[in-house]
Amino acid sequence: MLEHPSAILLFAAGLGTRMSPLTNTRPKPLVEVAGKPLLDHALAQCAEMKPVVNAHYFAEQIHAHLEGTDVLVSDESDQLLETGGGLKRALPLLNSNPVFTMNTDAVWRGSNPVKSLQDAWRPEKMTALLLMIPTEQAVGHIGSGDFDIDAQGRLSRGNDYVYSGVQIIRTDGLATISKNAFSMWDLWEGMLANETMFGTIYDGQWCDVGRPDSIPIAEAMLAGNSHV
Repeated sequence: MLEHPSAILLFAAGLGTRMSPLTNTRPKPLVEVAGKPLLDHALAQCAEMKPVVNAHYFAEQIHAHLEGTDVLVSDESDQLLETGGGLKRALPLLNSNPVFTMNTDAVWRGSNPVKSLQDAWRPEKMTALLLMIPTEQAVGHIGSGDFDIDAQGRLSRGNDYVYSGVQIIRTDGLATISKNAFSMWDLWEGMLANETMFGTIYDGQWCDVGRPDSIPIAEAMLAGNSHV
């Protein structure tokens, strides 16, 4: 087993229903923010990592967009597998345990989020490390937070921090899950129970780009608008 991840899975398979009508004719990761598709914003954070992108909704557009690059595609055209199932399908392409995963419906301003996680990863005690945003600083996010963080950095369900969509995670537990389509929570629950799931706080700016009205908010943040 590797102690440090060498590959990253970027989730690009979802239906993007919250981004409708922009997703009526294209997948959400190809919706543009500041003149660049969301997928490209995510890939820009993945230097030195082997990138794999999964695809289901308008999968042919994802394939075409990545043609001629070194990015591998984990094709889920036959079935939408959700995040956990998507990770399980992509394991042969990733060939890494632990591995990074990253949602593609956010943009970042500041330090590289992948590097931030790398620097905080402690393989001797962690089975997962999630990059967290304080709820009050989660630009574009609607609703409460996802987790709380204790003094040792361990996560529990709560409201103080929003999950940024980027993590390092060990994949051993996937072998115990027999279903094809399942959420990342199926893997996280055991880690939370074993107190081996940790969080670290991002020191830059992050914007959730899940809806059309999030796009101008994200563009203002990227431009350095101090009112965001």
